[in-house]
Amino acid sequence: MAEWHPAFEEYCETIFELAEDDIRVVQARIAERLDVSRPSVSEMMKRMALEGLIAISGTVISLTPSGLALGECVVRRHRLAERFMVDMLGLSWTVAHQEAGKWEHVISEQVEDAMMRVLGDPTTCPHGNPIPGSAYLAPNTITLSQVAVGDGFQVERIPEALEFAEGVLQYLEDVHLLPGSTGVVRAAAPDGTVTVEIDGRTVGVGQYASARILVSA
Repeated sequence: MAEWHPAFEEYCETIFELAEDDIRVVQARIAERLDVSRPSVSEMMKRMALEGLIAISGTVISLTPSGLALGECVVRRHRLAERFMVDMLGLSWTVAHQEAGKWEHVISEQVEDAMMRVLGDPTTCPHGNPIPGSAYLAPNTITLSQVAVGDGFQVERIPEALEFAEGVLQYLEDVHLLPGSTGVVRAAAPDGTVTVEIDGRTVGVGQYASARILVSA
């Protein structure tokens, strides 16, 4: 993998993650995810197109094979770093996510291979999102909001969109809505809020999160 400026890595990572979550990749979505101005995104798109990292069709942006390879590399290292910091260092989800944003730009291939070996070839990050290039097998999932009242569920994935929503990641960790955890939907409000029982506690999950958390029923 050729070395790229961290800005190119950040944008390829963002485009990869938006597409992974089936979000239409346009400049507005990129600006929202990275918390930057639309003019800044527009200028970067021009640079990335010249570098052969993206293709633009109308308003929709996609990664070229070179851009996809770079995006997968950065995402893999980010999620592997999160797994290492949570499993080996005992850091919280929130801290691991923030720190992994720095580690992803400096992890070498040699260090990446060593981390995979030490961690036993993990297939997901702590939030259940697949590590590109791993032996990940996607389970059949629905969103938490689609689970009927009274039905049980198992948490499978906390999509990237929720990792960027302020306070959500910490809340989900605090109430034990973690991949592998099981619970029961106890109520569903008209506003989309879902009440679940998990680990003997009853907690509420707002519409934004319940419509994105992936579970197996």
